[in-house]
Amino acid sequence: MTDTAQFAPEDPEPAKITLDINEIQRILPHRFPFLLIDRVVDLDRRKRIVAIKNVTINEPFFAGHFPGLPVMPGVLIVEAMAQAGGVLLFTEVEDRDSKLVLFTGIERAKFRRPVVPGDQLRIEVEVRVWRGNAGRMEGKAYVGDKLAAEALISCRLVDRVRAEKKPSQEAIGT
Repeated sequence: MTDTAQFAPEDPEPAKITLDINEIQRILPHRFPFLLIDRVVDLDRRKRIVAIKNVTINEPFFAGHFPGLPVMPGVLIVEAMAQAGGVLLFTEVEDRDSKLVLFTGIERAKFRRPVVPGDQLRIEVEVRVWRGNAGRMEGKAYVGDKLAAEALISCRLVDRVRAEKKPSQEAIGT
């Protein structure tokens, strides 16, 4: 009698979800100069996202922050984390064209090292809590293997109000 072992087939590893800049722009409403992520290299739905921001001297904020010693503003690093989190959450929203993900809070933000032109920022965001229309995420930004910044970010999904501009009656002389 021979023993034959039968193994259950292994679940194939899910394909890595990546997004290029065009796909990001189909998800986020942000545009230059305020779109602060260039690529998504990994997205685990409802859980985690890893995005890339290539930091170049052409960024408009470097003209004034700081002349002769360009440093990416920390608040923009946190905004990049929030945008990456927005991509992660917006992938679950069917009617995203009528919604916005708004930043509602920043906690425990820490800036560990300056981010300068030539750096590639790797932004990792994990969902801590997501309840319908509000959430909290933990973001970390790295340059290479060194932690540059981290923060807890709160957000809320809201309806996008498109106010139609109507010329005032006084302005047109009636």
